Amino acid sequence: MVLLIYLAVMAYIGWGSLKAGQLTLTEYLLILFGTLACIILLHFSLKRRERLRREREEDIRKNDNQ
Repeated sequence: MVLLIYLAVMAYIGWGSLKAGQLTLTEYLLILFGTLACIILLHFSLKRRERLRREREEDIRKNDNQ
């Protein structure tokens, strides 16, 4: 959630550069969607890591009980 807020703030700041002509619309959108893609990939990567950790802990508990 924090990274999405960061992206929104950076998009707002970048909008000024776009209006001033320092960035083209294509550059602006590529940066915006590239950052969004990184945030989404990070989200799913962390969820997978959490799931694997939970499964490993369950296996350890299961083996300790035997």
